[in-house]
Amino acid sequence: MVSLGLMIEGQSGLNWETWRRILTSAEQLGYQCVFRSDHYTDPQPPDQASLEAWVSLTYAATYTNRIEFGPLVSPVTFRQPAMVARMASAVDDLSDGRLVLGLGAGWQEREHRAFGVPFYDVATRFAMLRDALEVTVQLLLSEKPVSYQGTHFSLDDALLLPRPQRAGGPPILIGGNGVRLTLPLAAEFADEWNGVYISPVTYRERNQTLNQLLRDFGRAPGEVRRSLMTRVILARDDADWRRIQLESDQRGDELLGSGRIIAGTPSMIVDQIGAYVDAGVERFMLQWLDLDDIPGLELMAQKVLPHFHIEEEPRE
Repeated sequence: MVSLGLMIEGQSGLNWETWRRILTSAEQLGYQCVFRSDHYTDPQPPDQASLEAWVSLTYAATYTNRIEFGPLVSPVTFRQPAMVARMASAVDDLSDGRLVLGLGAGWQEREHRAFGVPFYDVATRFAMLRDALEVTVQLLLSEKPVSYQGTHFSLDDALLLPRPQRAGGPPILIGGNGVRLTLPLAAEFADEWNGVYISPVTYRERNQTLNQLLRDFGRAPGEVRRSLMTRVILARDDADWRRIQLESDQRGDELLGSGRIIAGTPSMIVDQIGAYVDAGVERFMLQWLDLDDIPGLELMAQKVLPHFHIEEEPRE
C-alpha cells in the first residue's frame, strides 16, 4: 500500500499559525502524514522563524486526529537519547499511537556552532547514533530495568515509566542513503528506512542492499517499511511548468531535471511517483517548501492523491 504525505522545513519560517494551517490542510485533504525537520537554522543565512520540533510535535498530537507525524529526523547531538525516548513515548501516547520517531546523526555544522552544540566528526556522530538507538530501543521495549554501557550514552538500571501504550512504543525511522553506515543501522534497529533525494534507480539499488542486510541480521525484508523524502515542485498546468523551468534555468537550480526530485504537472508527478513505487517506495514525504501555498496542497490532493492508496491504519 502506497501513502503520500508532506515534509515541512520547520526552520524556514514556520510559526504557529502556519503550522496549524498545514496540519489542518493535511487532515482535511487526505494526506497520510506530516513530518518536519528538526533544525535550529538553515545551512546558510538569513535565519528565519522556526518552531522547536518536539514542542510542535506535542501540539500536533492533540490538534490532529488521523495523520501520522514525526521528526525527519531528530539529531542525537541535540538531546540526551533517554529524554528523547521519554518524550517520544509520551507524544505517541498523547496521539493514540501516531508518532514515528525519526533519529539521525546530525549533519548541519552551522546550527551546532551558532547555538553552542558540540559538532563532532562523522565517525563520532554515528557512534553516538548507535548508542542512542540502543538506549532508545531498550527503554521502549523492556518491561524491566535495563543497563547499557555505551561509549557516549549509557543506562544504569533504567526503566521507562509509564510504559508506552503501544506495544514497543513508536516505530523508529532511520533516514539516509549511505551503504557503509546508515543502511546497516537501519537493518539492525529501524522499523522504517527513509531514502533522501535519490533517483528511482538508486532507490532500487539501496532497497536491495537493505533487504540483504536485513537477512544478515536475521530479519525479514518486510519488517522495515520503505519511504522516501524528496522535494516536490507542482506546476498548475503546462504553461506553469514552462515558467518554472525557465525560472529554474535562470536560478541555476541543479535539482530540477536531475531525477532526484519530483516535479511537473499533476500527471507528470503521478508518473514519477509511480516510478518510485516500482523501485520499492511505500510512503512518500513530499518536501513542500512554500509553507503558505495551501492552494498547491489542495491541487495535489485533488489531482495526485486519488491515484494512490493513502488511507491506512497506523502500523503497530
